[in-house]
Amino acid sequence: MRARDEQLKGTRHSGWAAEPTAGELQLEDRSSLRRVAGLSTELTDITEVEYRQLRLERVVLVGVWTSGTAAQAEASMAELALLSETAGSEVLEALIQRRDKPDPATYIGSGKADELRAVVLETGADTVICDGELTPAQLTALEKVVKVKVIDRTALILDIFAQHATSSEGKAQVALAQMEYMLPRLRGWGESMSRQAGGRAGSNGGVGLRGPGETKIETDRRRIRERMAKLRREIREMKTARDTKRARRNSSGVPSVAIVGYTNAGKSSLMNSLTGAGLLVQDALFATLDPTTRRAALDDGREVVFTDTVGFVRHLPTQLVEAFRSTLEEVTGADLLLHIVDGSDPLPFDQIKAVREVITDVIKEQGAAAPPELLVVNKVDAIDPNELTRLRGMLPDSEFVSARTGVGIDDLRARLADVLGGLDVEISVLLPYTRGDLLARIHADGRIADSTHEEGGTRVHARVPHSLAAALSEYAHAGGTDGVAQA
Repeated sequence: MRARDEQLKGTRHSGWAAEPTAGELQLEDRSSLRRVAGLSTELTDITEVEYRQLRLERVVLVGVWTSGTAAQAEASMAELALLSETAGSEVLEALIQRRDKPDPATYIGSGKADELRAVVLETGADTVICDGELTPAQLTALEKVVKVKVIDRTALILDIFAQHATSSEGKAQVALAQMEYMLPRLRGWGESMSRQAGGRAGSNGGVGLRGPGETKIETDRRRIRERMAKLRREIREMKTARDTKRARRNSSGVPSVAIVGYTNAGKSSLMNSLTGAGLLVQDALFATLDPTTRRAALDDGREVVFTDTVGFVRHLPTQLVEAFRSTLEEVTGADLLLHIVDGSDPLPFDQIKAVREVITDVIKEQGAAAPPELLVVNKVDAIDPNELTRLRGMLPDSEFVSARTGVGIDDLRARLADVLGGLDVEISVLLPYTRGDLLARIHADGRIADSTHEEGGTRVHARVPHSLAAALSEYAHAGGTDGVAQA
């Protein structure tokens, strides 16, 4: 025991943290949840364990290529495979069909559905995952043909969100999105789908079959609607608390930076590099869902609040966008959007387009002005040198970093200081000596160019954030020519 204590003490002195971060603990907990092969309480012969293997859900992927290039279609299927693996599946086969539009009956057409059934039998798959959102009719018809479970891209993403949500707000948002998706897709079998016979006897029934008229599936729908209404109330209450915290941060005068980007682009890794937050980092899609806010100081001493937001993906389900509306509103109140792009992705510009589409929708609904955006291309250590040169030429105003190796982080800090400094307001105010609190805020959050003490108070020329300039407007120096002006 003493030797272990000495070892830990030496570890602390050597610069390594003895206590794991919150993100490391979450990653260890997530990695430890694995199914163990060969466990059963019904075995009669222990030798059966050697022949019994517990396996992941085996899936076949199918997509409809309606537009775009072949590379884009293959990239979409590759992303669907990553989503499937993140959800805990083993991908056996991936099929793409070229069509003008999905078949309204079975998504891929009756003939291709029969071919898909043959592939399912050949591979022994348990599930078919479609790269698109299926209507309830398509889902039912395709299941009847392939005779295994069929889910679509939306259900797959919702399942991943349900696995990774940790906070009470995140769980409530995911539950609401799942119920919105589930409600029109409820199905029943046999008597659960039967209707009341009405007031006359006949082939549909008579005495004993008349009742309140609510079938089991109607009862399920009513209960889901009641649960959805309750969840919406809870989310509204949580939104009020989030808005209060956001207003408090804005009133402090500290500039806020929202980190946005495609899923698995390295947002949490970059957040850790900039703030030392110790967030969960995992090479998986939608590894972190709950927004995290941390305060850090830049090289010029300026304090900045960084907020890590939920990641985006192509064709992000509308149910998730609606449910996570209060979380996505973090981008509308930010002074700067730090848009993280995975430079190692084959189609980085498609990532940029997908993220901007969601952000634009949120900003339009809020009726707010779009914050300025700074593109940051991450994972430069994993990019081919020729591709990196091409990206630098096509994105000349972007920063290129590697959150894993630390390359470019110092340049990004300097760029943040310049950009946030340009968003400040130049002021000239005469503060009474009784308002030492405002003078202290100018010293803490702004940069003073000149300060003199006069009979009426302290005359200050400085650059301060917008929120602080609003609080100082009533003390604008009447005798000068500047007042409070936009720089």
